[in-house]
Amino acid sequence: MLLSLPNWLIHISSSLEWGIAALLMYRYGKMIGRRDVERFGLFMIPHWVGSWFVLAYHISGDSVPILLDLSETVNLAGSISLLYATSRILKTTGNGKKGAETLMAAGGLFLISGRPQSFMGEDIFDAILQISSVVYLSFLVSLIMIRKRDPQLLSGLTVAGFWFVLVFISVTVFFMYLSTDVRGYQTLSHDDLMHGAAESLLTISNLMIVLGIHHQIKKAEQGLIQGSSSVR
Repeated sequence: MLLSLPNWLIHISSSLEWGIAALLMYRYGKMIGRRDVERFGLFMIPHWVGSWFVLAYHISGDSVPILLDLSETVNLAGSISLLYATSRILKTTGNGKKGAETLMAAGGLFLISGRPQSFMGEDIFDAILQISSVVYLSFLVSLIMIRKRDPQLLSGLTVAGFWFVLVFISVTVFFMYLSTDVRGYQTLSHDDLMHGAAESLLTISNLMIVLGIHHQIKKAEQGLIQGSSSVR
């Protein structure tokens, strides 16, 4: 295996944090009687499953590329699920019906205009990764819309945590360049220092999401957040 023990701990922590975040989001939705928020928690699960494939890929010593491809495919389903979940929340938040329809339409346009040329080529999984990123960006925009219409529903820290994933992605791409083109390693995984540093940003992102949801649960327990059992 290419990863050191500290690097393994970082990777496992990232996966566990996302799973905990999904569980807490579901619990939070239950507490405030919002089934749409419950669905949000459930629809976080595909990304969690995707992280398992990444862990399996590293366990194999990065020798089974299909595991990474499966992770990218599952993450695409996860990003679509998250976008759908937030669109449902928008429909029940303020004048959300029109906004949700606009968001989904915009997401469809992004899928078409953002589709890379390699989509019809051999590297289909690279195309899936890129499309997944575009859908995730649409999901991030929907979080801002929800936060603007109902500031009490989602913690600002949770929304910031989801957005911080972009920092993780950007730094990872930059570190891949440094590891392969500057430091002379075969891949980022072979450069344990850079790999661990990049992955630690995802750990921070997921921790922000967890802490934000935990804060909302505490507020709900204190009766500071009012829910509605009629929300579907």
